[in-house]
Amino acid sequence: MLTDIPAPWKGFLEKLDTLLEEPVRLDCIGGFAVVMGYGLPRATNDLDYRTLNPYNLINDLQRLAGPASALAKEYAVYVQYTAVDSMPETYEDRLTELFPGHFKSLRLFIPDPYDLALSKLSRNIERDRQDVEYLAKTQHLDPAVFRERYKELTLIGPQERHDATLEFWLEAYFAKPQGQ
Repeated sequence: MLTDIPAPWKGFLEKLDTLLEEPVRLDCIGGFAVVMGYGLPRATNDLDYRTLNPYNLINDLQRLAGPASALAKEYAVYVQYTAVDSMPETYEDRLTELFPGHFKSLRLFIPDPYDLALSKLSRNIERDRQDVEYLAKTQHLDPAVFRERYKELTLIGPQERHDATLEFWLEAYFAKPQGQ
């Protein structure tokens, strides 16, 4: 996990923190979570979040830091709510705070690497597959745990497609147990 916030995110998040009128918690997902939380060497210009607490501030947050905001124009990065349907039901129990104590009002959390990888299952585009491969290899993800967490998902769309994606990922990205 990064301990120093890289530019332009440092300035953007610090400025956003000063603009918030009350404490805000974001459960971050997507490339931002993989880059900031697990060290993926890639740039990302958006901070996708799945959950905002308190939720009633979603419009205020988008006005302050969304794609069309003055803050986004100044720093060329932004926050964005993303409705992700592929998260294990108990993912909140395994969240980790990014940069604890750095901000006055802003608190950023990321899912553990299994849950974060599974959040990419439904979309399954090339960048998502690269993120899953990175997480599987660098975080030494256990295929049995990954499969168990997959069973917690409630997915939209054909179950066969999701099952096939899971099997492909396990075969392509996860280390084989010793002796196999």
